[in-house]
Amino acid sequence: MKIKTLVSALALTGATLVAVPSWAADTIKVGVLHSLSGTMAISESALKDTVLMLIKEQNEKGGLLGKQIEPVVVDPASNWPLFAEKARELISKDKVDVIFGSWTSVSRKSVLPVLQELNGLMFYPVQFEGEESSKNIFYTGAAPNQQAIPAVDYLMNDLGVKRFVLAGTDYVYPRTTNKILEAYLKSKGVPEKDIMVNYTPFGQSDWQSIVSQIKNFGSQGVKTAVVSTINGDANVPFYKELANQGISSEDIPVVAFSVGEQELSGLDAEPLVGHLAAWNYFQSVDTPENEHFIESWKTFKQDPNAVTNDPMEATYIGFNMWVNAVEKAGTTDVDSVEKAMIGQEFPNLTGGTAVMNKNHYLSKPVLIGEIQDDGQFETVWETDGTVAGDSWSDYLPSSQNVIADWTAPIHCGHYNTVTKKCSGEN
Repeated sequence: MKIKTLVSALALTGATLVAVPSWAADTIKVGVLHSLSGTMAISESALKDTVLMLIKEQNEKGGLLGKQIEPVVVDPASNWPLFAEKARELISKDKVDVIFGSWTSVSRKSVLPVLQELNGLMFYPVQFEGEESSKNIFYTGAAPNQQAIPAVDYLMNDLGVKRFVLAGTDYVYPRTTNKILEAYLKSKGVPEKDIMVNYTPFGQSDWQSIVSQIKNFGSQGVKTAVVSTINGDANVPFYKELANQGISSEDIPVVAFSVGEQELSGLDAEPLVGHLAAWNYFQSVDTPENEHFIESWKTFKQDPNAVTNDPMEATYIGFNMWVNAVEKAGTTDVDSVEKAMIGQEFPNLTGGTAVMNKNHYLSKPVLIGEIQDDGQFETVWETDGTVAGDSWSDYLPSSQNVIADWTAPIHCGHYNTVTKKCSGEN
């Protein structure tokens, strides 16, 4: 039996070796740091595959600097400290030249000190709270002024909303974003009594009492909306409970910052029809570039029903900018690539051009979409052109005089324009 087991194991190993690409010793290694298990896998698994597709396409074009690109995929499993551990392994052990990864802000902040200590480079593709700028990170998702602020403006100006429920998962992104939104709403004359704030843990499954509170808050004869920073698989029972309690989009519309096509593909979309999401990209946008991207994705996934979403576009933009910056620098050296990245331009999938600014944030368009019964979005509002990402909010006293500028002579992520002093990266 032992001999048979050994022979079977050797046969399986051989089969596995045949299936895996044979990488040359001299490759450019790209780390892929996304949760493939746990509560965030519903969102992050598609980003892992997006990076693999982009690497495959680049290798088919001849690679980069005459070398093939080799992906190194790890699973931090929705475990925030594990993100730091895996990032350290990718940089120190696997010797990756760049990392594409993280979704939640708590995972990004877990990785940040490792990147700074080891001088690694990471592209972060998800909407977040801002209030950070590091030499070692390029932020290709939306800052609050590219998603949250325009969404609230739309609710107030177009839908006549006067009462706001700020509902989020209990971690840094929702808390900081809602802090900014509270300050913004008050600056627009919304009294504190018309702002309800609620936080729930990751993976929250019981929404009955919370939705009851939302329903009561919205039954005062004043137009009310929910601004949702709920992340991950908690969105599924949240929307189901809204429907269970008879709350429609006409009664209390929800505008979400973390619900896109990927999350909707696993849901019965009927109860969500009419609710909203704010992003910088929707699959439904009709452009030649987007049509090509969607077809490439479906082919790569071997699934005619595979969907695309905003963080995938952010990954696509970031990856292609990185390729162009490496070619411009003639090396994958982090400091050289960082300099070459600033000013990089690349076409958005929705039309127009994304630009990487001096603060390591992109200029991007902002779109608000209404959920349709097929799980897609119909764009109901969009900006006229692109909006530059603001790394430090103008609505928080602690940051209203702070900027980030990674070019000379400032070269600082936290520069006070009044004192003319740099106080660090983040």
